Amino acid sequence: MRQIEDRFNSRYNYPYVFLNDKPFSAEFINMTQSMTRAQVHYGQIPSEHWSYPEWINQTKAASRRKEMHEKGVMYGDSESYRHMCRFESGLFFQHPLMQQFDYYWRLEPGIKYECDINYDPFVYMKKNKIRYAWTIAIYELMNTIPTLWTSVKKFMHTHPDLIPSTNSLWWVSRDNGTTYNGCHFWSNFEIADLSFYRSKEYQTFFDFLDREGGFFYERWGDAPVHSIAAALFLQKEEVHWFNDIGYYHPGWQHCPSGNAWLDNRCTCDPNDKSKTITNANWGKCSHEWEMLPDTPRA
Repeated sequence: MRQIEDRFNSRYNYPYVFLNDKPFSAEFINMTQSMTRAQVHYGQIPSEHWSYPEWINQTKAASRRKEMHEKGVMYGDSESYRHMCRFESGLFFQHPLMQQFDYYWRLEPGIKYECDINYDPFVYMKKNKIRYAWTIAIYELMNTIPTLWTSVKKFMHTHPDLIPSTNSLWWVSRDNGTTYNGCHFWSNFEIADLSFYRSKEYQTFFDFLDREGGFFYERWGDAPVHSIAAALFLQKEEVHWFNDIGYYHPGWQHCPSGNAWLDNRCTCDPNDKSKTITNANWGKCSHEWEMLPDTPRA
């Protein structure tokens, strides 16, 4: 919160929304309110959004967590991580506190904003009709989502009417939907037009995946779910890479270079191959986004 205030929000005073499955402590509320002049909202996640749906076999889910843990899958044995991924995939924007907003910017603990943001990304997105924006694109750990693409193909077969004839599918599948290449936007940073998540297309997509059970029987993350949905339903021009925003999440960073690095007082090192995603093999997805063909115009 201090990072985003210093680099951006102290000049714009956009409100914050904190959501948790348990009530926030007075200490947390006092500390976060002391960080900003902006309005701060605190909400508790409804129990039905942080629990097992009735169609999930909890014994089977526990067995699958054990199997994934034994195979060394990241967060393979975590129950709370699965609830979080499901909530972020299709439920967070349903919270009553979120109904007043048209856009949202996701923030997470431990992140760093390493450059000044000297313009308003929300205004930029609205002006340019952008519905989803990102800074880091990366390959998914495929052992967390072994059947996700199978379920996506089932959805495409069941609901062809919801998928536009032109979209961004090429970025996630080079064989017209037969296989998934693993590319996804790292959703710990995303700025989105909430009408995208509230749309019939996205809601139907999430509900279909939710019924498939992979959030609990495997470890489907919200990042590939959001990204595949963007690829299915949005044109390239509706998705934007904020290439000038310096951002770090434990593990990887995106660091601008050239004039953007100087103009925005960046403190990251764009040449650090151990952190900078676009200089690592895992960052191939970012470069391939730029290769995505523009949407044909009539």
